[in-house]
Amino acid sequence: MNRTPRASARTGAHRGSQPRYGLAALLLTTALLGGCAGLSPDAGFGTVESAAKDRLGKDLKWSRSDADQDAIDKRVAELLVKPLSVDDAVQLALLNNRGLQARFHDLGITEAEVVQAGRLPNPGFSFGRLRQGDEREIERGLHFNLARLLALPLVVRLEARRFEQIKSQVAMDVISHAAATRKAYFQAVAAEETVRYMHQVKETAEASAELARRMEQAGNFNKLARAREQGFYADAALGLARAEQMHRASKEQLTRLLGLWGAQTRFRLPERLPDLPGAPKEQPDVERLAMSQRLDVLAAKLGAEQTARNLGLTRATRFVNVLELGLVRNTFNDAPRETGWEVGIELPLFDWGDARVARAEGIYMQAVHRAAQTAIDARSEVREAYGNYRSAYDIARHQRDEIVPLKKRISEEQLLRYNGMLIGVFELLADARSQIASVNAYIEALRDFWLAQADLEMALIGKAAVPMPAGPRAAVTEGGGEAH
Repeated sequence: MNRTPRASARTGAHRGSQPRYGLAALLLTTALLGGCAGLSPDAGFGTVESAAKDRLGKDLKWSRSDADQDAIDKRVAELLVKPLSVDDAVQLALLNNRGLQARFHDLGITEAEVVQAGRLPNPGFSFGRLRQGDEREIERGLHFNLARLLALPLVVRLEARRFEQIKSQVAMDVISHAAATRKAYFQAVAAEETVRYMHQVKETAEASAELARRMEQAGNFNKLARAREQGFYADAALGLARAEQMHRASKEQLTRLLGLWGAQTRFRLPERLPDLPGAPKEQPDVERLAMSQRLDVLAAKLGAEQTARNLGLTRATRFVNVLELGLVRNTFNDAPRETGWEVGIELPLFDWGDARVARAEGIYMQAVHRAAQTAIDARSEVREAYGNYRSAYDIARHQRDEIVPLKKRISEEQLLRYNGMLIGVFELLADARSQIASVNAYIEALRDFWLAQADLEMALIGKAAVPMPAGPRAAVTEGGGEAH
């Protein structure tokens, strides 16, 4: 702090001691308030854990120690003993994915910032010893940020709301990861099942091509017919290669989401997809349901409210850019001891704070429009997801109840005609390929249904959170909460 001139020091020495005691009481009170805030045992993880339990029916565990990691590893080993069901895969991903574990630490980081924001900066102490000829001047000063004290209640409330928003975003990340794992699981199972059927198609086409080659050599088959059978075999081989490529890619994607490596990557999946439900879900109020529970809509609304509070803080502190309170105690070798206090404030001669207020108003209106657009998008997304879900169900049911049985009856009739020597072996093999292709098409339709159901469930919960508005600490700093 600036050294107090001797003349003003002597003038201040005649002031009463009552203000000094009042300021000391104020210092003590604010110090106690600043020291009340502390870190919680779980850093807000309980909220995220409850969201996973309520919305997903799954357990979460935050690996913060070796004991926690050992418990997770044990649970993962138990799940990998048998072929993974879709629920087991989601549970394993929520426990074992290291990206999620890293995201959980954002809770601890944010809580530490919230606690820090609720505490006063450490007071400053200055000491000076000056000498001028035979005169000596000793100056002592104790000062702290008074503007931060005035803004502290607002800062605490804003930081608490920011922490709630972070918890909502982490919960949203958990739910999104579960949805991504569910979709990757159905992709991987369907791809594995498709590979098996494509092997059958290739084997049938290979037998037909070999028979055509032998019959051409015997003079019982022309080149065009043989080339056609050879073309069927080439297409079947290409289809199998593509199916195997898709299987590898989908399996690796699922492996990444599960967080598995090493020997764990040899996990097993069931041989076929779950059966189609007896009836689709009827949800005529799907929009209302989405508006009441989508986390991104709630987060956008919370962001707009937080920005409004930031605007109020900016207006309240537009003239309080630097407000500092200090206690003074100076001693001299040729004069009585000097005590007192001083307040310094920045005069708004050039910067009246209108630019900061305009910026805050712009950010607020931006948040309002963003929240409205989020709600509009949510309504559209959930309608689209429900429409895709119903269409996927109808397509899969049509494949199961109409096309596959029809192809089977045709194949049975063709077999009877072959036994009666009314058709040849090539017609029978071609029909077998067609029947296998219909089964494979049903697998794809069934896979699309389960993917559509996962998309619908996610659409009812929300998607990635909207960008956060300007943080409260930035508003406080620009509004005058930080001393210079």
